[in-house]
Amino acid sequence: MLAALKGFGINFTDRRVIVNLSPAEEKKHGPMFDVAMAIGILKCFGTLKGVIPDDTAFIGSLSLTGKVQSIRGILPAIMSAKKLGIKRLFIPYDCSVPIQEIEGLEIIYVEYLMELVDHLSGGGGLSIVPPITELAVDQASFAGVDFKEVIGQEKAKRALEIAAAGGHNVMMIGPPGCGKSLLAESFPSIMPMLELESQLENVSLYELANTSLSSLGRPPFRSPHHSTSAVSIIGGGSNPTPGEISLANHGVLFLDELAEFPKKTLDMLRQPLESGQVTISRAQATVTYPAKFLLLSAMNPCPCGYLGATTHYCTCSPKHVQAYQNKVSGPVQDRIDIILHLTPVNLQQERKEDAPSSSEIQKRVQSARDLQYKRHGKVCCNADLSIEEVRTMIPLTEEQKSFLQNRAVKENWSNRVQMKMHRLARTISDLRGEEAVSDEALWEAVTMRRGNSGLVKKKVVR
Repeated sequence: MLAALKGFGINFTDRRVIVNLSPAEEKKHGPMFDVAMAIGILKCFGTLKGVIPDDTAFIGSLSLTGKVQSIRGILPAIMSAKKLGIKRLFIPYDCSVPIQEIEGLEIIYVEYLMELVDHLSGGGGLSIVPPITELAVDQASFAGVDFKEVIGQEKAKRALEIAAAGGHNVMMIGPPGCGKSLLAESFPSIMPMLELESQLENVSLYELANTSLSSLGRPPFRSPHHSTSAVSIIGGGSNPTPGEISLANHGVLFLDELAEFPKKTLDMLRQPLESGQVTISRAQATVTYPAKFLLLSAMNPCPCGYLGATTHYCTCSPKHVQAYQNKVSGPVQDRIDIILHLTPVNLQQERKEDAPSSSEIQKRVQSARDLQYKRHGKVCCNADLSIEEVRTMIPLTEEQKSFLQNRAVKENWSNRVQMKMHRLARTISDLRGEEAVSDEALWEAVTMRRGNSGLVKKKVVR
């Protein structure tokens, strides 16, 4: 930066320049504030005569020749500047970063420090006036597995449609070959397109993680292996970066072979699943990243995988079965809305030519989402509503409350699970286009979570 300032005739040979960056106790890294510091130094030395308003900010690094260069994380910096009340922002132009016209924030592109100083001093305009690139929703057809290609498992398809419509977490339990992975691969094809604000947030997260985003309009689908470290899933490092749960923001986090993940890693998901964000504290900094994802998981019912299967014999003892199922703790199960028990299907008998395609299901899901956005007055799914919002926006009749409470006592459900059944019933009614939660919708909701914990606990037959 000092080399770039020599072009203004300032000699730093016998001088010492001290720049205070607030807050002082937080360690700074990266060249993001090179331009801002250069402008401040030129102002102090009297080289820059113009008046700089308080609501003006500068972002960018400086080369030795005074060229303003782009930096990593420029889009998150722009969004943070807007939250801080900045009205005018000078940044380097980077064609690889999709920046649209942000309401209430004037973005001005700069190429060289010299022309920026001339502009602030009342001189001519800046050389770069690029066209504003808007983030367009990609409506291209999904290239993955279509729901029409999944044979059988009609109840599971129905449950996944409900999950996509309301943002509900799902756990699939079944022996190998019953279609768990295929259903998971098909699930992104019925997810609704992202709103513009969600796109900007996701682009910011992927830029911070230095990872490419496959599609702007479609929700992200992340599927980490069960050997992935906890830091990679939650986020962290010496300089904290977003993890898999943040990269799945406004999308799906698929955990295959859920019981094979370390129990400690699964328990780390409890707070993000509840709050929709994750806070990472390190010695150098404490950061909070959004992590509003839909958890889709799959697991076998026992170590060998064939407990309850009709074609194979289970070789696991009851003790081993219980130990395997206990790898998914009760608090994690409590945060699951839908628990599906799958069995293998007969590929010849179950084939249906008139099965709905992913595009047809997606239209129903999008219609249900639109009803929720209109009712809540914001981009918010039923699964994200607080307890107070559930009570005020999703009222139940006295008979429905009594039914839900009796079912909760019978199944030994916690208060959290009861509220999830409440939200789930509202989503089912939204898919049906009903103004109020119907008795049929509430019954269908409670049948999607069977048993004490939802996991198979059948006696092993010898």
